[in-house]
Amino acid sequence: MQRVATAPRECWRERLESLGFGFHTLDGPYWVEDACYRFTEWEIDLLEAAGNELHAMCLETVAEVVRRGDYEALGLGRLAAGWVDQAWRAGEGALYGRMDLAYDGITPPKLLEYNADTPTALFEAAVVQWYWLEETRAGCDQFNRIHEAMVERWGDLLPTDARVHFAGCLDAVEDQATVEYLRETCAQAGNATGLLDMSDIGWRDGRFVDLEDAHIRYGFKLYPWEWMVDEPFAAHLGQAATRWIEPAWKQVLSNKSLLPLLWSRYAGHPNLLPASHDPRVIHGPTVAKPRHGREGEGVVLSDRGMHFAEPGMVYQARAPLFQSEAGHALVGLWVVGDEAVGMGIREDASPVTGNASRFVPHCFG
Repeated sequence: MQRVATAPRECWRERLESLGFGFHTLDGPYWVEDACYRFTEWEIDLLEAAGNELHAMCLETVAEVVRRGDYEALGLGRLAAGWVDQAWRAGEGALYGRMDLAYDGITPPKLLEYNADTPTALFEAAVVQWYWLEETRAGCDQFNRIHEAMVERWGDLLPTDARVHFAGCLDAVEDQATVEYLRETCAQAGNATGLLDMSDIGWRDGRFVDLEDAHIRYGFKLYPWEWMVDEPFAAHLGQAATRWIEPAWKQVLSNKSLLPLLWSRYAGHPNLLPASHDPRVIHGPTVAKPRHGREGEGVVLSDRGMHFAEPGMVYQARAPLFQSEAGHALVGLWVVGDEAVGMGIREDASPVTGNASRFVPHCFG
C-alpha cells in the first residue's frame, strides 16, 4: 500500500461534473486528483477476504441477537427491537453497506465500524474513481465491481414488476447524489422508480403514500432507522405493507454496540479489535465513540486508556491507520448483498475521519 503522486487530468473538474459529481470541492478539496493509493494484488485479496469473513460474522451475530432477544445491549427500545425481529424472521434481504477498516499495509485489516444502514461515498467509489482509472491508466486494475453488483442485487431483492420509491434528505448534496445513483442502479435493473424527500412521505388509509397518494410498496430510504423511531409515523412502520430497504435488522449492524458483541463472540480474531461498553477492559490507546455517531462525530481518542464509562458510548482499542505526508487513510470496503465488491479510500490530517475528509482514488497492479 502506497500513496503516490499522479498527474491531474486536463479539465478534471469539468470531467467530474459531467458524471454528476458536482461536490468534488466543498469547504475544501473533497476529491483528490493529484494522488492515488496503490495496492498489490495480494493486498486486495487480503482486504476482500477480510470483508467477506467479517460480514458473515456480523450476520451470525444478528441471528444470535434475534434468537436471544438481546436488544438491550444495543440500546434498542421495544418498538425498534420489534422491527428488527420482524424483518429478520421474514428474511428481508439487504442491499449494501460499507465497512470502515484500519489497514496500514503491514498488520491485518481491522474493523472499526460497519456503516450498514445509510452509507454514503458510494457514487465516488462505484463510478467516479472508475472513470479516473480508465482515463489515467494509473494502474492495471481497481477493486471495484460495485456498480455491476448493485444492479444485479436489485434483481435478487425485488419482483420484476416492482416500483421503488427513493427517499432521503434531498437538500443535502451528498445524500441527494447517493439517492440518485442508487435510483439509477435500480432503473438499470429494470425497475420503475420514483424520488421524494423524506418529508414528502405521507400516511393515508393504512399505508404509506407519495405526493400523488400512490402506495409505497417498496421504499429505499437514506435515512437512519434510529431517526425513524422518533418520527410521528413510527407506530405504523411495523404494520404497513411497505418493504423498506435497508431492512430494519440493519439496526444491529449499523449500531456501534455491534463491536462489543462481535468481540465477545470472536475474541482474538485477527480482523477485530477489543471492544466493550466498559473502557476499563481496553488496555492501551483507546477510542470512544457514540453508539449512533456519524462522520466522526463525538469520537474521542486517548493514548492512555479510559477509566469512566459514559452511557451510549462504545470503547474500542485503537488501531494504526496508514499514514503519509497527507495524513491518515481509512479503507471503506463496500459490501453488496453478502459479498465484498470494492473499496474507497478517505484521508484526513486527523486520525478521525469526518464529513470533510478527502476521497482518494485507488488502483492495484
